[in-house]
Amino acid sequence: MKDLVAHQLVKYLEERGVEHIFGLCGHTNIAVLSALEKSSIQFINVRHEQIAAHAADGYARAKHKTGVVLSHLSPGLTNAATGVANAALDCIPLVVIAGDVPSHYFGKHPHQEVNLHLDGGQFEIYRPFVKRAWRVECPELFPEIIERAFQLAESGQPGPVLVDVPMDVFSKEIDVTLFERVKHHTRTLHKPSIDQETAAEIVQRLAAAKNPILYVGGGIVLANAAEELRAFVDHLDIPVAYSLMGKGALPDDHPLTLGMSGFWGTQYINDSCRKADYIFALGTRFKEADSSSWYPQYTFNIPPTKLIHIDIEPAEIGRNYPVEIGVVADLKQALSVLIRVAKELYPQGIHKKELRQEIAAYREEFKKRNVEMEQSDAFPMMPERILAELREVLPRDAIITTDVGWNKNGVGQQFPIYTPGSILIPGGYATMGFGAPAAIGAKIACPDKVVLALIGDGGFGQNPAMLATAFHENVAVVWVIMNNNAFGTIAGLEKAHYGTTYGTVFMKDGKSTSPDYAAIARAYGVEGIKIESAAQFKPVLEQAIQANKPVVIDVAMINNPVPTTGHWNILDIYSPGKQVSHVSTD
Repeated sequence: MKDLVAHQLVKYLEERGVEHIFGLCGHTNIAVLSALEKSSIQFINVRHEQIAAHAADGYARAKHKTGVVLSHLSPGLTNAATGVANAALDCIPLVVIAGDVPSHYFGKHPHQEVNLHLDGGQFEIYRPFVKRAWRVECPELFPEIIERAFQLAESGQPGPVLVDVPMDVFSKEIDVTLFERVKHHTRTLHKPSIDQETAAEIVQRLAAAKNPILYVGGGIVLANAAEELRAFVDHLDIPVAYSLMGKGALPDDHPLTLGMSGFWGTQYINDSCRKADYIFALGTRFKEADSSSWYPQYTFNIPPTKLIHIDIEPAEIGRNYPVEIGVVADLKQALSVLIRVAKELYPQGIHKKELRQEIAAYREEFKKRNVEMEQSDAFPMMPERILAELREVLPRDAIITTDVGWNKNGVGQQFPIYTPGSILIPGGYATMGFGAPAAIGAKIACPDKVVLALIGDGGFGQNPAMLATAFHENVAVVWVIMNNNAFGTIAGLEKAHYGTTYGTVFMKDGKSTSPDYAAIARAYGVEGIKIESAAQFKPVLEQAIQANKPVVIDVAMINNPVPTTGHWNILDIYSPGKQVSHVSTD
């Protein structure tokens, strides 16, 4: 029996459990769209491919399943590239299925072909950031390729892959037994764990250490290992610092959670990391912002601090700091073994009452420093008050997406996250424009949860067309725009070092040129509210959450920088020897 490749692809995706595909039409992929019309899979139509990639990314993070993107060729694929690269840098599994020019026209420059250095070469554009880029050379290879694509995206260190399909291949007939054959392949690979002896050595070294610290990254959330992490921490009473991507792996109100390290970390957290005699790192890359550009006097001082590092990806171990013990393992399995060994070696556990009291006192002191700003009636609003009132209103398990700037850095430092995996941040690529569409994907993945996008006006302005998708699909996301009328973080950086905000603020002749985002929302059919006073914000937010429909809240914000105690090497490049950081532009 034979069937069209496009029909068999859709059947394959259905059997694999795919429920949603994010994408945009083009003449190269309409064979797939026609096959989707009667499918159980819902096609989430967008107005720009970057929106599709970010939404699929948010979906994958929230649902813990591979996101699927359907793209048109060349300009569609390059439009999506930023979102796919963002997913790659944050280790999020995506399968991007893209149409291409007809295979029999490679090199003849058919409509929209990329052929400057390679005939039919559009798939090469993705090669630097995807785990693998396939071009399907003949229909008979397609079943094996799509199966391998999902397996590779989901295994090891997860990430996106590209399957590039000439449009004529989608429309060719294939023997269905070739698709039947791949059904026999396992959909779940067994992952490496840690042996008993190595686990015992790690536990004993941590137990004997004077000032041990667990340092966790986003790998904990990717491995679904938050429960195991908490059990290990509770048994050995080891304090936990985290990277930006590790936020929420242990609830921020857990008595042993220190907080985020690095450039936007506090003095107490950075000092705790720097003075540790042992650091046990789990699923982290020790990226620049998390490590204060690797300057030993600010966050991590390795050596003399000794490092034990577990990660699923060997290349991450020893990338930025030398390790004493390095283990390649799945974090969920490794922590299960470590918990068992810890209970065998120390059945009564280890208890550090004074340490817990010290952390509690630090939190209280940090909270007091922000009270004045959290309660300020100033308008434009203080960002600290925006965050404080958001936390008061949102349920503990609400999903938050951020973008870049105050909404990312301030959230990392000051906004408590209580449920693992409930904060979605563009970490590695720090992509402006991620937060707004990612929230759509997260809400589609988790329709019963409150989903809120906390973004700047610069970030929201990147992809406002995502509101068309939210309206069409009735995706009940609340977007809170922290509107400082600028690319605020960069404005503060330029002002501090060069005394100007040229090219960073939305002003001309002393007047704002920023659009009315509430009015834009209404033009798309979405409710839009422009906040006029600090007192108005909280009740409007409460009503927006209860409305169970898409709502945009545009709130003017004072552009004060996030306070920092860490360091970033660019400050030395701009103002060597002067200890200059960011300043307020208000």
